[in-house]
Amino acid sequence: MTRRDALRVAGLSAAALGLAACGVQGKRAEPPKPSAAAGYWAEQTKHGTLRFANWPLYIDKDGKKYPTLEKFTQETGIKVTYQEAIQDNSTWFGKVQPQLAAGQDIGYDLMVMTNGIQLGRAIALGYLVALDHSKLPNFAANAGAKYKNPSYDPNNTYTIPWQSGLTGIAYNPKYVDGEISSIQELWNPKYKGKVGMLLDTQEIANFGMFSLGIDPDKSTQTDWEKAGQKLQQQRDAGLVRKYYENDYVDALVRGDIWICMAWSGDVFQQIAEGQDLKFVIPQEGGTIWTDNMCIPKTAQNPVDALAMMDYVYKPDIAAALAEYINYITPVPGAQQIVQADAAKATGGDKKSLELVATSPLIFPSESDLAKLRSYKTLTPAEEKVYEGIFQPISQG
Repeated sequence: MTRRDALRVAGLSAAALGLAACGVQGKRAEPPKPSAAAGYWAEQTKHGTLRFANWPLYIDKDGKKYPTLEKFTQETGIKVTYQEAIQDNSTWFGKVQPQLAAGQDIGYDLMVMTNGIQLGRAIALGYLVALDHSKLPNFAANAGAKYKNPSYDPNNTYTIPWQSGLTGIAYNPKYVDGEISSIQELWNPKYKGKVGMLLDTQEIANFGMFSLGIDPDKSTQTDWEKAGQKLQQQRDAGLVRKYYENDYVDALVRGDIWICMAWSGDVFQQIAEGQDLKFVIPQEGGTIWTDNMCIPKTAQNPVDALAMMDYVYKPDIAAALAEYINYITPVPGAQQIVQADAAKATGGDKKSLELVATSPLIFPSESDLAKLRSYKTLTPAEEKVYEGIFQPISQG
């Protein structure tokens, strides 16, 4: 099971999102003022230990060892307790929210959460520490422009990316003539009954808006209603075979569907295994989702956590992670290092590294990045309306 498999199967289906929207109570907190954040960090010191909660299969591993973490310890003296503790955002947030609300230690100093409803809640409720960017020089120097100042966390106040992925269109060239470039092909009558759409409400909402030329980040309720009508028309016309979680991949390979919404990591893995599939970011736009490192407000070792956050922005470390994880690194300079590693490698390793180094699914072009948008950041009141529009389409 891949990182994205775990995310989608366990936690971010439309039903899970709907439940998550109803499950968290708390008073929304004002973001800390710069002076307050500075005061917090002035009182913190390095302790030489770090407790890191991440997703399964989401860091380089050699047997029972984690090479990146071992290098980090060698270079900083900080010992890391690493746990694959997060299976999905909603369950994770549901687990730690009561402790954070009560000001209790959750047992971790660093955690990874996807941009979306739960991360937005954590920020709004004041559960995360505002970062000291003076201690993040590698991030400042090496992070790609797309990963700075995201709409869901302006100025990276509370988060910096771990890894990212894309939602675009995948198709099977055995059944599709020519190249696909437009999102409108998902509404093409010639693919009736052979179109796959994703079950996740945020995913289909974005594609409905892209099809109408609407930027999700700037969208309003009127825009959602228009996108909902467009998606409902697609469903009513019998174009959609099914609204999928991760099972769309097998359906695409078998030919049950010919064209579908898809996640870049899934398709990359299929291509690496020899399947003849294509992935494209539509000219109208695609979605970029980001898994973010953040520090809970009850962290016992925040300085050590901040050191780890900055460490993975060293290009050689980012390259090692990209070679193993096969998702989009937020460090563009890592590509040259992967290329150099591929040039030195032999046999199967060489072929694998060459595929990583040259894949636009790992290193998107600037033109592709320019077409990507995030999910809409929603208030609790907006969540209810949003889910009410899109959830009946995929689950109806």
